[in-house]
Amino acid sequence: MIYPASQRPPKRPYLLWGVLALGALIMVAPFYWTLISSFKSPDELRLFPPTWWPQRPTLEHWRSLANLQFGSFVDFFRNSLIVVVSQTFGVLLLCAMAGYVFAKFNFRGRNALFWIVLAMLMIPPNFLIIPLYALIVDLNWTNTLTALIVPGLFYPLGIFLMRQSIGAIPNELLDAARIDGASEFAIFFRVVLPLSTAALAALGIFHFIGEWDNLLWPLVVIDDPALYTIPLGLAQFRGRFGTAIGPVAAGSMVAVLPVLLVYLLAQRQFIEGVTQSGLKG
Repeated sequence: MIYPASQRPPKRPYLLWGVLALGALIMVAPFYWTLISSFKSPDELRLFPPTWWPQRPTLEHWRSLANLQFGSFVDFFRNSLIVVVSQTFGVLLLCAMAGYVFAKFNFRGRNALFWIVLAMLMIPPNFLIIPLYALIVDLNWTNTLTALIVPGLFYPLGIFLMRQSIGAIPNELLDAARIDGASEFAIFFRVVLPLSTAALAALGIFHFIGEWDNLLWPLVVIDDPALYTIPLGLAQFRGRFGTAIGPVAAGSMVAVLPVLLVYLLAQRQFIEGVTQSGLKG
């Protein structure tokens, strides 16, 4: 059937859909393989060619997470939640405050100070481990969760993101609040923060994912197995002669659940926040 030019049905991007479907399959495949590996027996994990579905599903690897040689995976999960959630909320508050000051207040040296903050992004984190560890030792914070929480509260990328987002808020709106008698703290909590939810969501996801997977710093300052985080707990399954694949797969699935949940709950605000922070200011 021949349609007039004005009535032709729109072309469907089947090729684009196919490419996106292939990309989605590539992204999901590692999660699927890790999940089925957590239910395979040790003998089945060593089979070649590998099986695409557990022949005799077992919960052996999942049970082993609660009875490790050093501590329990439940304790590791709790410690990670305490550290990452506390640190994320602290970073959101402090970065939003710093971003508000840099975006809406004029004071001598503001631009120079902001460039110093940006310069901190160029310093590799590994360079800071020795001076940070010396400071932690002087404060007697070794083998405490405080040593994991406090150093991560300074987050230059978060200050940049919040400064870009808050800078887009009209000054007239803030001036109107000041005329009504609102204090600066009231303006910050009642006006600025509600208008910056997209940037806060993006910052929260960035920081949550980065700290949830952090292995090096907890490895340096934590010796007590009762205070291990999830990355340290997963590292226990790597021995001198190999890695216990089944327990690692089960632990990895437990570890990835909070990250997936946080992203699914805030994905719309995350995308909006990244777009706004990159294009405005």
